Order: sequence, then C-alpha cells, then structure tokens
Amino acid sequence: MSIAGGETALSVFLEFFAKLASYDHILNFVTQKQVNQQLKQWQKILPSIQAVLNDAEEKQMKDPNVKIWLTHLQNLAYDVGDVLNEFAVEALHRKLHEGEASTSKAQKPSASWFTSFINSRAFTFNKKMISKLQELADELNGLAREKNRLGLRQIDETAMSKRVKVSMQFMPLVHESHVYGREKEMAEILELLLCNNGNGNGASLIHIFGDGGIGKTVLVRFLYCSGDVKKAFHHRFWIRVSKDFDVTLVTKTILQSISDVCCIVPSLDNLQALLKDKLFGRHILLVLDNVRHENYDDLALLLKPFSVGTKVILTTRSCSVVSSVVSSAKAFLLQKLSHKDCLSVFTHHALKASDFSEHQELETFGENIVKKCNGLPLAAKVIGCLLGTHVEYGVWKYVSESEIWDLQQEQCGVIPALLLSYHHLPPYLKRCFAYCSLLPKGYEFEKEEIILLWKAEGFIQQADSKAHIEDLGSRYFQDLVSRSFFQTSVRDTYLYVMHDLINDLAQLVSREICLKLEDDKQPKIPKGTRHSSYVCGSYDGVEKFAVFDHMKRLRTFLPFMMPRDGTCYITNTVLIDLLPKLRCLRVLSLKGYGITVLPDIFENLVQLRYLNFSHTLIQSLPASICTLYNLETLILKESLLEWLPSGIERLVNLNHIDISGVKMKAMPYGIGKLADLRRLSDFILGAGDGYRIRELKNLHLKGDLSLSGLENVVEARDALEAKLIDKQGLDALRLMWSSISGSSIRDKVVEEEVLNMLEPHWDLKVLVIENYGGTKFPNWIADSSFKNLWSLDLNNCRNCKFLPSIGNLPLLKDLCIRGMHTVTKIGIEFYGENHLNAFVSLETLCFKDMSNWKEWDIDEHAVKFPCLREFCIVNCPQLSGRFPSSLHSLETLVIRQCTQLVVSVSNLPQLHNLEIDGCAELVLRDEADMPPLRKVSLSNVSKFSPLTERLVSGLTNLDHLRISNCNELASLSRKQFSLVRHLRSLRSLEMSSFPLLEVEVQQLQLEKVCTIETLTIGNCEKLQRLPQDWHFLTFLTEMQIKGCPCIVSFSKNNLPPALKRLVIQSCANLRCLVDQGENTSINNTFLLEHLEIMDCPSLVSLSLPNRLQVLIVSNCSKLTSLSSSGELPVGIKQLVIKDCLVLESIVHTIHETSSLELLEIWRCRNIKALPQGLKKLDHVEKINILQCQSLVSLTASGLPARKLKSLCIMDCQSLGDLPNMQNLTALKELSLSYCSPDLPFPKEGLRTTLTSLSVTGPKLCHTLLQWGLHRLTFLKKLSIDGEGCPHVVTFPPEGCVLPPTLTTITISGFGNLRSLSTTGFRNVDSLRELWVFNCPELESLPEKEVLVSVWKLYIWRCHLTLLAQFIMNDGAEWLKISHIPDVIVDRQSIILKATWVQY
Repeated sequence: MSIAGGETALSVFLEFFAKLASYDHILNFVTQKQVNQQLKQWQKILPSIQAVLNDAEEKQMKDPNVKIWLTHLQNLAYDVGDVLNEFAVEALHRKLHEGEASTSKAQKPSASWFTSFINSRAFTFNKKMISKLQELADELNGLAREKNRLGLRQIDETAMSKRVKVSMQFMPLVHESHVYGREKEMAEILELLLCNNGNGNGASLIHIFGDGGIGKTVLVRFLYCSGDVKKAFHHRFWIRVSKDFDVTLVTKTILQSISDVCCIVPSLDNLQALLKDKLFGRHILLVLDNVRHENYDDLALLLKPFSVGTKVILTTRSCSVVSSVVSSAKAFLLQKLSHKDCLSVFTHHALKASDFSEHQELETFGENIVKKCNGLPLAAKVIGCLLGTHVEYGVWKYVSESEIWDLQQEQCGVIPALLLSYHHLPPYLKRCFAYCSLLPKGYEFEKEEIILLWKAEGFIQQADSKAHIEDLGSRYFQDLVSRSFFQTSVRDTYLYVMHDLINDLAQLVSREICLKLEDDKQPKIPKGTRHSSYVCGSYDGVEKFAVFDHMKRLRTFLPFMMPRDGTCYITNTVLIDLLPKLRCLRVLSLKGYGITVLPDIFENLVQLRYLNFSHTLIQSLPASICTLYNLETLILKESLLEWLPSGIERLVNLNHIDISGVKMKAMPYGIGKLADLRRLSDFILGAGDGYRIRELKNLHLKGDLSLSGLENVVEARDALEAKLIDKQGLDALRLMWSSISGSSIRDKVVEEEVLNMLEPHWDLKVLVIENYGGTKFPNWIADSSFKNLWSLDLNNCRNCKFLPSIGNLPLLKDLCIRGMHTVTKIGIEFYGENHLNAFVSLETLCFKDMSNWKEWDIDEHAVKFPCLREFCIVNCPQLSGRFPSSLHSLETLVIRQCTQLVVSVSNLPQLHNLEIDGCAELVLRDEADMPPLRKVSLSNVSKFSPLTERLVSGLTNLDHLRISNCNELASLSRKQFSLVRHLRSLRSLEMSSFPLLEVEVQQLQLEKVCTIETLTIGNCEKLQRLPQDWHFLTFLTEMQIKGCPCIVSFSKNNLPPALKRLVIQSCANLRCLVDQGENTSINNTFLLEHLEIMDCPSLVSLSLPNRLQVLIVSNCSKLTSLSSSGELPVGIKQLVIKDCLVLESIVHTIHETSSLELLEIWRCRNIKALPQGLKKLDHVEKINILQCQSLVSLTASGLPARKLKSLCIMDCQSLGDLPNMQNLTALKELSLSYCSPDLPFPKEGLRTTLTSLSVTGPKLCHTLLQWGLHRLTFLKKLSIDGEGCPHVVTFPPEGCVLPPTLTTITISGFGNLRSLSTTGFRNVDSLRELWVFNCPELESLPEKEVLVSVWKLYIWRCHLTLLAQFIMNDGAEWLKISHIPDVIVDRQSIILKATWVQY
C-alpha cells in the first residue's frame, strides 16, 4: 500500500501560477495569448479538483482507483514543476546574457549577433513550451473528468473545521523526564549495570527485546544518560546496528576512542588484539541498538575482545537474535504499556500534564485515542504531539473518530496512529517528510543537511519575503521534531535520526515518487519516480545503476555514506553515461566516492540546485560548473580541491558554499559578487591577495566562517572593510594566520591592527584565534557585550605575553588556551574588572603547551569558576605553585607534564575523576577534604604530602586505580603502608613502573580488597614474588603481569579462585606457571579459561588447569612441553603456538573427547607431526600450520573430518603428502601455499563444495587445471599461483571454464601467460574482484561483457603494453575495464585523463 498526496500536488500548481507571473518578460518570447488561454483554463479546473481532495485522500486507503487518480495528479504536478523550471532557467539565462551583451556592445558596437541569437532561441523555446503546456492541459482535463466518475465529493465546511488546521503552529519539544511503565525493568537493568559481577564469564550481556515502537531505545537511552551510569564506566559507546554494519570500523572507532591515537592496522584480528589489551582493567558500556537477524555473525565477532568489566546492552525485536549468539544474556521482554501508563505518555506530550484535570472536556476523546494506541508508547507519543498543537474539542473529536484507526497495521504497513499523524500534517510538511523516506534506516543527519535538500527540491514555500528560506526550513524541521517524526541522536545532540517505524511511514506515503535502493535489489520502478537514494557500497558497479535507465525525469541522485571503513568507489559509467541523461536533476551527490576527476558534463544539468562532492579526491571542478545558474548549494568539504573555478560569480543563486577541511590556495575572483551567498565555510587569502578580504563586505553571511591566510593582509583598513562587525548572523568565527614557526618574518604591529579591525558582531557564539603573531590582544575580545559567546579558543598565539581579560564574559562556558609560549605569568587581569566574581558560567578550562608559563596569581578570597566541571593543564613544565582551590563544581581534573606544579585535591567536593601524569607534589590539606573520587590515575608524581599518603587508602568509593612510576608510594609500602587495603569498592587496579618495589607485593595487602576484578602489575624490575593468598580475591577474573624479569613463577601452589583470564608477557626468568612439585592441584580446582604467555624465553613447561579453553603461547624459545602431564585439558577450544623453536610436539595424543575448535602452529621448526587422535575430534573447525619446516606428514595423524571448515598449510617445505580431501565433508576453505614443489595433488581430488581455494606450486596447479576448476560449483574465492607452469599461456586453459559462483579471482606467477580467456570467464556473472600480478607477458583481458560485474581490478607487474593502456586511458584493453569503479595498476589508482573528460 502507498499513499498519494493530493494537497501536496495542488500546492505545486498554485506555486506555478505565482512564479509564472514573474517571468512575463520571457512570455514575450512565447505566444503570450496561447499561454494565457491555457492558464485561464487551468484556473477554472483547479478549484473543482481542490474541493474534492480531502475526500480523495481519505478514500484512497480503501479505493485503489482513487489512489491511482491521486498518483496521476501528483505526477502531473511534478511535470508542471519541470515546466516551471524551464521557464526559470530561460529567464535567468536571458537576464545574464543580456547583461553580457550590453557590456560587449558598449565595447564593440557591432555586437548585433546577440539579437539574431535571441530571435532564434525565442522561436525554439516558443514552440517547445506551447507543446508542453498543451500536453499538461489535456492531462488536467482528464483528471477533472475522472474525479466525477470516481464519485469524489466536496466535504462541507462544518466538517472541515473539525480537522486539524494546516497553519504552521510550532510546538516546543517536550523533554523526556520519565519513562512511563518501565520502572521495574529500569531498576533491574540499572542494578545489573552497576553491580560487581566479576564471577561472570566474559562481558555481561543484557538483552532487551520487544515489538517496534514498544520503547526499547527510549528505555536504554534514559539509562545510558543517567548520572550513575556515567560515573560507573570509563567509556560508553552507543552503536546503531544497520544492515551495513561494519565490525572493523566499529572496532577501530572504539579503539581510537580508548587509546586516543589514530589506528592504521591491516586486519580485524590485529585490531581486536589491540582492543583487548586496551580494554584490560576498564569498565565499558556498549549499547548495540536494533540488532537484526542478519547481524548474527557480526555481533559474535564484535564482542570477541570484550570481557569482564564490559556490560553490553542489546535491543532487538526478537529474542532469538541474541540467544543464537550467547545464551547467558539476561533477557527483558518489554510488553505493551498498561492503559494508565500509555495515557500518561499521551497527556505528557499532548497537554504537558499528567492528567486531564485542566481539560476535562477532552478526557473522553483522549481515553478513546489512547485505547486505539494499543499500548505502544511511540503511537501515544506521536499522536499526543499532533494534538498538542490543537487543544480543541472539535479537533480531538475528529481525530478520535477517524476511519484511519480502523485500518489494520498489516493492511497499511504502519501503525494507524502514525498514519493519522501524517494525514494531519500541513501539505508543505507532508512533502518534506515524505522526501525523508530517502534516508536509510538508522542514518544520523544534521538539521542543515536536510534543509538544504528541501530547499533544492523547492519544498520550502517562502510566503513572507522578509523570512529567509533557511530560517523557514528550520521552522519546518523543528515542527517535525516537535511532532516526533525526527528525534535527537543519543551519540550527539546535534544529530537527528528517524525511528524505523517513522521511516516505514515515510516510505509508505512516498512510494510513487521516492525510490530507495536497498540490498542491491532491482525493484519495480514506479512511472512517476522523481527522487532516488541508495547506500554506498565499497564498490558500486554497473549492475547497481541499471535501474536508473528508466528514470529519465529523476530530480534526485542521492547516495548516503553509512559508517564504513575505507574509501568507496563508483563506476565511471555513472559519470560518463548516466548523469548526462538525467537532465531534470536538482540534487546530485557523489559524497565519499574515490573520484579524482569530474567529466565536463554540467551544461546538460542546468536544473541542478545542489551539488555535493565532499570527501572525494577531486582537485578541480570542470568549467561547465559555472553554467549552473540555478545552483544554490555547493559542498566540497574534506575534498582535495585546490581551486574553485573562475567565473563562479555567474552562479548568481549560489547561497551555500562549504569548503571546510579543503586546503585551497586562494578564493576565486568575484566571490564577493554573490549577493545571495549566506553560508561560506572558509575564506582563504593567498599570498598577495590580502586586500581581497574586502570582498566580504557585501556578503550577508550566517553560520560559521573561517578566515585563513590573514598574514597576507598588509593594510589594516582592508580588514576593516570586511565589515565583520555588521554580520549579525555569524555564529562561529575562526581567525587564522599561518603557523608562525614555518613562516617568514611578519609585522607584529600590522597583525595587531588587523585583528583589532576584525571585531565581530556581539551575537557571536564561538571564537577561535589561531597563529596570531601580535604581542597583545585587542580590547574587544574581553568586551562583556559579547553576551552570547560561549566558546573561546586561543591557539598558538606565541608572541602574546598576557592573556586577555576575559573573566567577565557572561556566558563563556568553554575556554581553551594553547601554545602561548611567551606567557610567563597569569595575573589578576585575566579575571577582568570584576575579578572577585569571574568566569561565572565557565564549565571547561584547558591550558596546554605553554612552555614558559611559571606563575599563576590566585586570589583565594575571590569567587572564581563557580560552575567549572572539567579542568585540564597539559605540558606546562615550568608552572609552579598551586592552581585555584575551592572549585566546588569540579568533576574531572587532568594534569599532565607539569613537573613543577603542586596539585591540591582539597576542597573539591564533586571531584570524581583525577588523572595526574607528572607533577611536583600531590597535596591534601585535611582528611575532611577527601574528594569522592571514583577513578584515579597517578603517574610520575614526585612527592606526596603527609596527608596525601592516605589519599588512595581513604577513597572508599574508588572504582578504578592506576599508579605508575610513583616511587615514593612504593617506598611507603615498604614501610608497611597498606596502600589499598581499605578500598572496599575497588574493581580495577593497575600498578606499573615501580623499580623500588622489591621482593613481593604482599605488604600491599591485596587480599583485603576482595572486590577487585582486574589486576595489572607491570614493569616492576625487582619484584620477585606475587601475592600468595589468592583465595581472598574472590572476584578477581582478569590479570596481567608484564615486564617483571625477576618473577620465576606465577604462584607457589594455587591461582585466584575466580581467575578466568591470565596474560603473562616479557617476564624473562619465568620458568613455570606454578612451582614445580606442587602442580597437581591446579588441574582440578581453578577456573582459568584463557591463558596467554608471550616473550618468556626461560619458560620450560606448563601446568594447565582442566577448565582452560584458550591457550596462546608465543616466543618462548626454551619451551619443550605444553603440558607437564603430557595431555591437553579436555575443555580447550583454541590452541595457538608461535615461535617456540625447540618444541617438538604439542602433546603426543589428544583425547577424543577434546573440545578443540582452533589449532594454529606458526614457525615451530622442530614439530614433525601433529598429535595422534586429532582425526577423532568432533569439534575442530579451523587448522592453520605455517612455516613448520620439519613437518613431513598430515596423513600419519589424520585430520578431523566432521566439522573442519578451514585448512591452511603454508611454507612447510618438508611436507610430502596431503590427506584424502573427500573425507573432510565440512571443508569450505583450503589453502596450500609455498610448500614443496613436489607436493602432489590429492589423488581423490578436492571437495566440490569448497567456497575458497588458494593453491601454489607447479604440480598442484597443473593437476588442478587438469582435474577441472568447473567441478567446484560452490567456489567463491580462487587464488592460484602458477610459478613453474610455463605451459599456461591462456587462463583458464582452452577447454576449461571457471565456476559461475566466483566473486574473487587472484592469478599470479604465470610467467608465460598472455591472455585471460573470455570463454573461460563467460559464466562468472558474480565476479567482483580480479587480481592479476607477476604475469609479465599478460597483454589481454577478457572482453568487457564478462567483466561488467567487476568492482575492483588490481594489476601488478604485467606486460608494459597492457599497463600503458590503463595508465593512458586508451586502447582496446582500457575500454574493457573503463567501467570498473576501482582500478589499481602497479599499486597506484588509475587517474582519469583530461582527454576523457571532454564529453
């Protein structure tokens, strides 16, 4: 079912009449009499259609013929809009060229060519428009006749008065202060989040499931944002799980957030290994919202690195989604709300009250409406928001009795309450909302992003000439927010998202005009489709865009970049062939694609209003861009653009230019002539162009502006002419000079004068001054008239000796001062005139990289920073003395690299987080001043005052403690100072870099801290022994020991009773896990499941607990035995052995009841055979054996046949045989690489059900080709290295064909290969990636017809003739692959040449 919009269509007709009148000078070139006759006829017909629209919109839900009629009306409206666009383009074209002609005539009186040109163009335009208007008139007449046949009638005015009025009535957003009806679930979940459950196995999972709209996300959001939860976790992550969920990207994002570094790691395995290490000792909250069935595997993979200390909340619509991944999740089924609770949700949004006491006349209708909401809080909320705009008896009665309630959800596809809310939207909002069906589910968007699209599509009706169109669009947007059609994102309050059910509603009502391509499907295309979107894939090839061949009247080409790792690529066919045909395009985006060059095709796309080339690789724009006279929005953010095109002044309608993050050299001439320009992200002044700052004078800019290259302004009066003080609409201003360290000598006086002249308007909210070279700041910075300024950043103004007196800025909340290297003292002038009550609104304060700052004058009697919550001082090495005390609101204090600073933690009653890395002394004046700290990290603290010795031990609420390189604390512990014995709430303890800590840590009395879950001890060079009373640590589940060279064994005779994961690394003298002679008890008593031992060269043998599931041993060069008992634990699932050079065998025999699933052996040169009994195991799924040079046979031990899915044998030069592959019935992935050249092909052949095959070696390859690749009817990935196969000149050889299921083919090492066979590739319809390298004679690829589906082509070290054609974009071979989105030749992406762009 779909819904057509009659009122929306009618508004287009009315817009047509209003705008056509403004083009009367164009009608002089058209037969005006004929046009006027058509328009008068239309004006007679339209009222009769308008009269029946309300009846038609309600009847269409039950009568398909009425829906078809409305659809035709809607399509006709778009056709009328296209005609109007042609009038507009012609009008603008005529206006611009008349201006150019008059200029030319003034210079050359013989310019009579223009008159001839006009007459010829007028005749053509006249003929075309009369024909089009007649066609539209015929269709309109037909619709008028059809309405009578359908029996559509006019609804009387009395009934109409009861409907919701369509005038815009903004309803303030009602904030969610309570989650109704979920008190019990909320209390239970909160308890699970905050409890100490160290005995759990791995991450703790909480599963919340229920129907769509039941309130899962609202409940979790409320918990996620609660103060208790924020304090309990080091990091919180909210991840919206989409269909295109990218585990690698999410893992990388979490890792970068935790480690605060940029991660360039090649594989997911390596990323997860790093993340696992960083997660140790940290408490993490991970919310995975809206998990679907198709995310099963991704979910399990994502959760691998998370263990104890991590709480995971999953929301799904089905309980089976999580149960299939992990059975230990605590599940909560959200039922429908009771009538009472649902009524509370409704009244909260409709009346901003808890009941009907002030509106008793509405109670009956309200009760009836809530009953029809069927217990769904989303339905009650949305319908409540609708009626909140009209608290009137007639309206409530009309909504209560609407026939839409009678529709079944299965019939209409959405909840009736949502459909009813849409039905009562004003027409202009219906258009805007329906257009948002193009947004992918879960897509987070900015308000401005949507408004710019609405504007480009002509959806914003500018009735009041005084109201700017963006301001009107903002009102539209806020209206949809207030009606709950949009909701703010959890991750970022500046972003918005549509609920999945709201997205379904938008798709329902726009199905005839909006097409959202999903999952590479080829849907049926409605005739009237005008707007399209899709989600970018990594490689978008020709097949994806075949559907666009049927959409010649398309107005919108809008790909969306969902979060993913890596660049996206698009076929050149879109740029060359498709886009020039879409002449009605208004919106074109190629955002995020790895495009380097654009074709010069834009003369054909004169209707364009919106262009988005952000995050692409383009360096320049084609000249034809400047023919887009209707262009309003140009977005080039984060591209590689170097110049904007000259002639940009001809884009007279250009309103919005975003070049943020673009390293352009200068602005084009004439940009100051763009009178309609309202948003300009950056204005760059090139060398010698400083005077051009004057071009800003007449631009009425709004939003954010970055002015860079200010060192090129040599005359201060030029800066004054920019008139920044008159630009009231600017919200944020960034004033940037080039880096002082890298520039030539600059005039400090001139820069001071320039900055003084760049005073902005007092309504400014954000100000950044960067690399300013003057010695002082102008007085205007400290002017309290900046009543809205809330953020100030002074960065690298290294010549300024004094800070501005900014303490009296009334709303300043964020202040950051960085790189002020000349400042030696901050005095009381910093606080302003009223220094006794300064910085009254400041919440965050940061000083960073101030190398010469030595002194801070502090008046202890003054009230300063009363609202300060976060305070940070970083890399101020000469700062001494103290910083302000009595910071009563301070919650987080960070001090780093301030080695002479005395840090006081007294009189900080709200301090929860303390991080100190490098200070002279930590001071606590009175025990009564002990702050309520939850997280403490102390590193490189030279001295602790006497009372501060008790700081750590006195923090009874402390949750996380990290102490590193604090030698005084270590010496105190040797004096029997019980460092942590009183920390009854401590869950995570990390102690590292204590060179003075000798013998043992017993004196710390860790056994008293029974709540510890994770313990890390690292780089304690003299530590000889670990605590022995492990049995007291009943919650300790994870432990790491690193860099403790004197430790000989982990324990004398036992392990902590609840320990699940143990990592020991770089302990040079570690000989065994438990002392020899007392290792029998370890096998039966303890719970250790995960053991990693790395870089311990003295390790000789291991004692393994029976419950061990994961064993990883690497670089233990003296290890001779994995198990002192000669057996592996029966429960072991993963066994990874790397670089154990003297190890000759894993164990002699593996018991047939073993649970082993993964076996990996890397670079163990003395292992000759795999364990006996391996073939009897029922659970093994993966075996990897790499660089084991002594391994001679796989048949002796045999391989497990039942579940083995993946087998990889690489670089085992002594291997002489392979097992019978037919016995491996579950095998899917097989890799046989770089083994002995004489290794024979299995005489029984391969399993035909293989999905991945990698083979190297002449005997293997030759026999495989003879055996026949076509037999592998399930194969998806093939890698074949033909080194030593000189007879192969064509691949596949004559008579051979490739399996049709292949998606990736890698061909390498064929020294005499000359061509890839078209015949052999012909049936491979699903091929996506083709990799060919080290084939020096290869000159020919398959024909284009068999490469249509290919997304990526990688060619390396092939014939020079072939490579030259690709690089030059020329020749027969180039034509075969020119459509492929990503072509890489000799490790470089192919850049399209200028000859190609001449369309």
